[in-house]
Amino acid sequence: QVQVVESGGGLVQSGGSLRLSCAASGSIFSIPVMGWHRQAPGKQRELVASITNGGSSNYADPVKGRFTISRDNAKNTVYLQMNNLKSEDTAVYYCNSDVRLRDDGPTFRYWGQGTQVTVSS
Repeated sequence: QVQVVESGGGLVQSGGSLRLSCAASGSIFSIPVMGWHRQAPGKQRELVASITNGGSSNYADPVKGRFTISRDNAKNTVYLQMNNLKSEDTAVYYCNSDVRLRDDGPTFRYWGQGTQVTVSS
């Protein structure tokens, strides 16, 4: 069993910053990829950023230059530093952990429960 728990959402004014955290725990062999998605009301869930356990990162165009993803492999934790927030960043943010349960096994995607980020203009 794997648990994924997020924290750090909230209400912030336009131009402000927030930092999200997400920790995975349980029977984990490795986590090749961790990432963040978001879903705004009436819209589909979309990728925000992802990072491999080797440190390679990928960002969606709308957040490039404003958001930074990082991770602590020893703690199975991923962070999302969000700067210069805009009203269009308002959404529920979900963490994903793509977990390998054994050395030669496939990866399974686990999701957190989501954390609300609201940016007021």
